[in-house]
Amino acid sequence: MKKSLSLLAAFLVAGMWSAPVQAADHYVSAMAGMSWFQDSDIEHVYADTDYKDVATVSFDSGLTAVGAIGCDYGSTRLEAEIGYQKNDVETDSDYLSGDVQVLSLMANGFYDIDLGGVDLYAMAGVGVAQVNVDIDGERYSHRYQTWVDTNYEASEVTLAYQVGAGLAIPVGDGVMIDARYRYFATTDFTAGDDGAASWMGSADYNTNVSSHSALLGLRVNL
Repeated sequence: MKKSLSLLAAFLVAGMWSAPVQAADHYVSAMAGMSWFQDSDIEHVYADTDYKDVATVSFDSGLTAVGAIGCDYGSTRLEAEIGYQKNDVETDSDYLSGDVQVLSLMANGFYDIDLGGVDLYAMAGVGVAQVNVDIDGERYSHRYQTWVDTNYEASEVTLAYQVGAGLAIPVGDGVMIDARYRYFATTDFTAGDDGAASWMGSADYNTNVSSHSALLGLRVNL
């Protein structure tokens, strides 16, 4: 998995720097902020049968950080981005605790609108995400399944996408403050649970993750 992520990152960076379309300004950016995961519905897969809504996991607000290198073509931009976000399971949950961490590599496209001293932009991106799940279950039962002091751990790579909008304000020569709203989501993925919390033994679980983020950071021309 780590090898695949590294190869994708190298491909994105090399592709942008060698693009001969037109002259471009290169830049780096870094942003951080708060993220809010949406509730995740978990399906239990056993013997080729989906048991819907085995659990719905809610999350507390968490932290998000992204860094990127990009090419600015004027009204459009292309960039390669690495991101990280972590959210804990909602602390007032009756039977669940733990966290979900997401490491992502994305290829993003931007469209900038110059408003006279302030740039308004829209963005979209696609890529891959490594989702690490660590959830403890206690005193939970649903139909024929029961969780009693069990730990569910999984790490899977899946496709991801994001859309967003923001404002960029110049604060110096080649330096801009960047404020952004971002919606991020993965496609559905199946994760194996080696210590399955079920009378049926080891099984697979289908789920996905999605989040809203408010980010603030800097963009610096190289």
